[in-house]
Amino acid sequence: MPADRHGPGIRLEKLLRITAADKRRVYAQIFDAARLGDLNYWLELVFSAGIATFGLVLNSPAVVIGAMLISPLMGPIMAAGLAFAAADLYLGLRALLNLAVSIAGAVAFSAFLVWLLPFHAVTAEILNRTQPNLLDLGVALFSGLAGSVVVVRSAGAGAVTALPGVAIAVALMPPLCTVGFGLGSGWQSDIISGASLLFLTNLAAIVVSAFVIFYALRLHAPELRAEVEQNIREHVEGDPLYRLLRRTALTSAVAAIGKLRWRALMLAMSLLVLYVPLRNGLMQVRDETLARAAAREAIRRMASPESVVSEQVRFSGSRIWVSLVVTENVEAARIEQARALIMKRTGKDAEVVVRKVAGEEELALLRERLRAPAPQPVARPDLGSVQGEWFQRLRRALEESWPAAIVPLIGYELAFTEGGPRVRVVYESAKPLDPVGEELIRRALRNALDYRGLEVELKQEMPLRAKGREQ
Repeated sequence: MPADRHGPGIRLEKLLRITAADKRRVYAQIFDAARLGDLNYWLELVFSAGIATFGLVLNSPAVVIGAMLISPLMGPIMAAGLAFAAADLYLGLRALLNLAVSIAGAVAFSAFLVWLLPFHAVTAEILNRTQPNLLDLGVALFSGLAGSVVVVRSAGAGAVTALPGVAIAVALMPPLCTVGFGLGSGWQSDIISGASLLFLTNLAAIVVSAFVIFYALRLHAPELRAEVEQNIREHVEGDPLYRLLRRTALTSAVAAIGKLRWRALMLAMSLLVLYVPLRNGLMQVRDETLARAAAREAIRRMASPESVVSEQVRFSGSRIWVSLVVTENVEAARIEQARALIMKRTGKDAEVVVRKVAGEEELALLRERLRAPAPQPVARPDLGSVQGEWFQRLRRALEESWPAAIVPLIGYELAFTEGGPRVRVVYESAKPLDPVGEELIRRALRNALDYRGLEVELKQEMPLRAKGREQ
């Protein structure tokens, strides 16, 4: 003990102005926060899970933040960190049991809410929690350190669950509800695995951070443990878990298992297990950032900004696809130069597809060229000749405006109904055309047939290979 009086723990206690009475109160509050029979805790958990689920589905960051503020998950997580720091087997089992029930309850409730919804659209708020990396681990570590200090310094009522929740519960409840979304919307494995990894990363980082702070502040001191156990023993005598530990040899085993080096090794191994997938996630973010920067530079060199209608950059393993829609001609040499630039910057194979669509001036010229001559009073055309003429215009317009190089055209038809003429175009693609491309094609067909009210239906058909995979 005399050596401890001048150790780093004592200095940190003085710097943070934490007294022995404060530590006793913190220990008791953290111990109480791991209770399973607290109705307030479970109400906050259900409310937080419901708010987070609807916030994710609505793609509303403000609603998700509301769930962060009332999430009570920091209580049992801090209890787990304190149990590792103080080698408290009973507190550790109590905290882990609380966490297991809380996680299962939050995920199940979120999945049930999502299952009730008439739609299951994946939003940006959901996707943001499915690709964790090492940066998320760093955020969780610093958040855990800050939250642990806040818990120790704010020994008032509710500090364990409320104050840390304001700072770091953002990384706890939303990922759990994202897992619930993946389950409730029909077992979307990518969403479930990514969000689960994010939650486990934050959970492990916060427990490790709490362990470091609580051990540095000597909440494991024997005299403090003796006082705390004496005060709380009367409250846990009736707990079945406490009685079970008293009747088994587990308590005596803590003397060996609970040594500091073994506890530290367990926590270090948990972070090491998470390091590999998180590092892969960070490398993927790096590769995508480099690829997007190279694609932007290549597009800038190929076409002027005012001529670009839309641009898309996609990644798949070691290959990059760049799709560009412009209103001006782009020479093949410039496309090849752009492809070489992307390959040089990223070290990955690249494919650059440039599609030209008609601009306003070209559409005006096309309209004039395709405009029908004024009808002669003595030679009134019949329905068959009108249909033939319109069909020829439709064919020429599709040949000039349809991106056949990247989206195969299956067929098209022209029909005259009571509501007016209708055009139906069927194409083969794994995903629908982008809205800008669809609108440009509709405009070209209406101008070609010189009929502003022309109804144009663009129907997508899945490729045969994609259909086979779905089946």
